[in-house]
Amino acid sequence: MRVSIVGSGYVGTTIATAFAELGHEVLAVDIDQSVVDTINRGESPIHEPGVPELLAKHSGDRIQATTEYDQILNTDVTFLALLTPSDENGHINTSYIEAATESLGDTLASKETAHTVIVKSTVIPGTTEDVIAPLLESASGKTVGKEIHLGMNPEFLREGFALEDFRNPDKIVLGAETPRTHDQMEAVFTPLIEQVDTHVIRTGIREAEIIKYANNAFLATKISLINELGNICKEYDVDTYEVADAIGKDDRIGERFLASGVGWGGSCFPKDVAALIAAAREKGYDPTLLSAAVEVNAKQPARMLELLASHTDLSGKRIAVLGLSFKPGTDDIRGSRAVPIIDELLTRGATVVGYDPVATANMREQYPDLSYADSAKSALSGADGAVVVTDWDEFSAIDAETFGTMAQPIVIDGRRIIDRKQIESVTNGRYEGLTW
Repeated sequence: MRVSIVGSGYVGTTIATAFAELGHEVLAVDIDQSVVDTINRGESPIHEPGVPELLAKHSGDRIQATTEYDQILNTDVTFLALLTPSDENGHINTSYIEAATESLGDTLASKETAHTVIVKSTVIPGTTEDVIAPLLESASGKTVGKEIHLGMNPEFLREGFALEDFRNPDKIVLGAETPRTHDQMEAVFTPLIEQVDTHVIRTGIREAEIIKYANNAFLATKISLINELGNICKEYDVDTYEVADAIGKDDRIGERFLASGVGWGGSCFPKDVAALIAAAREKGYDPTLLSAAVEVNAKQPARMLELLASHTDLSGKRIAVLGLSFKPGTDDIRGSRAVPIIDELLTRGATVVGYDPVATANMREQYPDLSYADSAKSALSGADGAVVVTDWDEFSAIDAETFGTMAQPIVIDGRRIIDRKQIESVTNGRYEGLTW
C-alpha cells in the first residue's frame, strides 16, 4: 500500500520506518527541509532505538521524504502525525494539524479518486469531526464520507521503545463512522496483524480520540498514586519497592507503572492529562482525582531536593544531575524531571553539572550556561552531591570507587537504579532513594 505521513517528529518518523518494514511504500511529508534532507540521506532526525537502522535500510527505496504535498496524490492513505502541544491553560494547540489539514485539502482537490485521511495526532474528542473534517471539505471542495474517508488511529508508542511498541501492540484502535473506512484503516495494519496476537478495536471517532487520553490519564494517576504511597512509606521507614512488588502481583493492578520516584514527565502524560482536565472543566466537571495526580507529580522534584538539602547546604555547592532526558532511551527533554530540579538548584545557589548519554545537546539549548560533563564519572568528580533523575542503565553500573571521587558522597536516587549496598561504605549512609 502507498502511505503518506504528514509530520516527521517522534511519531511520524517511527511509523514511517515501521510501515516501510511491513512492506508499504511510505512518503514522509514535512515543512522542514532539513528534516526531509536528513531522512533522504538515510539518517534519523530523532533519537529512537531501531529507527536509524530502518531508515538506512529503506530510505530512497520504500521511504521517500518531501516538502511537496502534491506527491500525496500518488498515495492511498494519509496519516496526520502533527504535534498538539498544550497551551498555558492545558488546552491543546491544534494550529499545526490545522495548517497541515488545509494543505492536504488543497492537494486532494485535484485527486480524481477517493482518499483516506487518518488522524494520528492526539486530539480531544470532537476535533476530528468538528475541526479536521470541515477544513478538509472547505480546502478540497469534497465531502467527507464520500470522496474523503476520515478516521482516527491513536498512538500508544513509548519514546525509547516506540518500534517495539509498534511491532508488539497491546491493541490497535481504529476510529471511524463507516465499516468501509474501518476496513481501509485495518488494511494498512493487516501485515502487522498477521504477525502478532493483538486486539483490533473498532470504535467511533470520538471514542478513539478519548481512548488515548484515558490510557495516559490512568497510567499517570497510577504513578502518582504509587509516589503518594511511597512518600507515606518513607515516613515510616518502609521500602516502597517491596510494597509495590507485592501489590503488583494483584492481577487487577499489575506491576507496570508502580516504580515510585521523582515522577512522570515527557511529551505525552503532562499534556494529555492537562488536556483532559481542561476539557472536563470546559464541560463544567471538576476532575478532582486527575488534578490530585498532577499535584502529587509536581511535588516530587521538590521532595528530592529536600532530601538532598537535609544532608548539605546547597548554596555554593557543586551538584551533579545524572539524567536529563525525561526517560531512558530518548533525547527528549520535554517534561523532564531534571528541569524543575535544575531550576530549584540554581535558585538555591548551587552550581549544577549535568550529564546524560544522549540528551545533553537538547538541554544545552534550554540551559546554555550550565556545565555539562561527558560522562557520569566526570560529573561526579568533586561534586558535593548527586541526584539521579533518569534511570539509564549505565547509572546502575557506577561503582563505589567512582562515587568516592565526590567531595561529599551524598546521593539521592530518584529512580532506584543504583545498588545501595555497593556504595553504602563510601556514602556513609548519605545515599537514599526518593521513596525507599
